[in-house]
Amino acid sequence: MKNFIEAKWWEPTANDKLLCTLCPRYCTIGDGQHGFCYIRQNINGKLYSLGYGKPTGFAIDPIEKKPLNHFYPGSKILSFGTAGCNLGCKFCQNWSISKAKIDDINSLTYSPEDVISLTKKNKVPSIAYTYNDPTIFGEYVIDISKIGREEGIKSVMVTAGYIDKKARKDVYRYIDAANVDLKAFSENFYHKLTFSHLDDVLDTLIWLKHETDIWFEITTLLIPGENDSIVEIEQMVNWILQNLGDEVPIHFTAFHPDFKMIEKERTPSSTLQTARNIALREGVKYCYTGNIFDTAGQTTYCPSCKSVLIKRDWHNVLDNQLAGNNCPHCGTNIAGVFH
Repeated sequence: MKNFIEAKWWEPTANDKLLCTLCPRYCTIGDGQHGFCYIRQNINGKLYSLGYGKPTGFAIDPIEKKPLNHFYPGSKILSFGTAGCNLGCKFCQNWSISKAKIDDINSLTYSPEDVISLTKKNKVPSIAYTYNDPTIFGEYVIDISKIGREEGIKSVMVTAGYIDKKARKDVYRYIDAANVDLKAFSENFYHKLTFSHLDDVLDTLIWLKHETDIWFEITTLLIPGENDSIVEIEQMVNWILQNLGDEVPIHFTAFHPDFKMIEKERTPSSTLQTARNIALREGVKYCYTGNIFDTAGQTTYCPSCKSVLIKRDWHNVLDNQLAGNNCPHCGTNIAGVFH
């Protein structure tokens, strides 16, 4: 297999450069240069995807680690990513991968067929494209997820949702579920701390909800003093309710000092619990805390009768009382994909 393939989603410009149209960054790339993500390169007037077939490694995770709590809970998932990323988050907790160039790490060589074979060998039902943002290796995602769909293997995007409107239709064509990282609810945060823009992410969320059948959940990493104010959390929750409805699960997770924000303190448990209480008060049916020990905040309850349905401890499912997609006590339908 070649070390790289010609990329999709680009066009030539009038000044002999290439315009990458994969994400809203729209990098203009001169001959020999890379895009912001590091793994898309102009080579002799064509754009190539250097990350295709070059995962940085694989892991078998509980699906709750993605986090997905309403998509085959208690199951395992094969996780992998590549080098590079199309965001520049100063708080990145996978920065050794996302900020690496393809030559800086010991990448493996795996064809799409190899990834499917590895999934079968480990007897797991799903694949997660994760660690860095899978948007940037979209060609690889398409080819793996297409074969996966044919073989009955599910595909999960763990992403910031920063992708071009046209490209996302291609990348998500065979995707079954996603966790979208809504990093904050202010353009100032997105601009200063991620080098991207909020509106593009919100547009992806609306598209997922109203134009696809993909199951998705939302994660927000709450960073002390940056995106954890009560006002901002209320604004975000109410936007979700108005635009996505009350059945999209929200995960509020704890920040730990990393990359270029090592001076920040860890997120107190109380901050996550406050955020969860706000979401539930405003009408969100399913809201969770993450990266802390909080069984109550990680358990799925029936929104009608408040019975415990799926009890969790960290990423472990301790008990699952669901009867198909329904509460066994009152019969309420629980949003998600459970069987």
